[in-house]
Amino acid sequence: MLAPVVSGLLFALGLGLAGMTRPTQVLAFLEFRDPALMLTMGAAVAVTGLGFPLLLRRARPLLGPRFLLPTRSDLDRPLIVGAVLFGVGWGLVGLCPGPALTGLVAGDPRQWLFVAAMLAGMFIHQRLERSAS
Repeated sequence: MLAPVVSGLLFALGLGLAGMTRPTQVLAFLEFRDPALMLTMGAAVAVTGLGFPLLLRRARPLLGPRFLLPTRSDLDRPLIVGAVLFGVGWGLVGLCPGPALTGLVAGDPRQWLFVAAMLAGMFIHQRLERSAS
């Protein structure tokens, strides 16, 4: 139980230190006006790219019974539509779920509105999925 809490706090701290909770800085990054987030994302990709293969050499995770890896590798319509919606939303308002949740502690009403809209979208999607099946 402690590992997910510590991981979440470290993730939130990293997002805050990198400036990803400030929509204006994210939008500047997306418009190629501020390279700071590019360096942050590049470092994250490098650490993941180098570390993940090393990690998978282990028989099991340090704090779990087994690795939980995706079993699918295909690209289906819901994945593509979701990725497009994510990208459009991120580009329009400069927020995505992780930084928005982290930014709630700042009390910015725009981030609270974003999270409320995100939760409403998740609820609507769940209802649509249930009615389709």
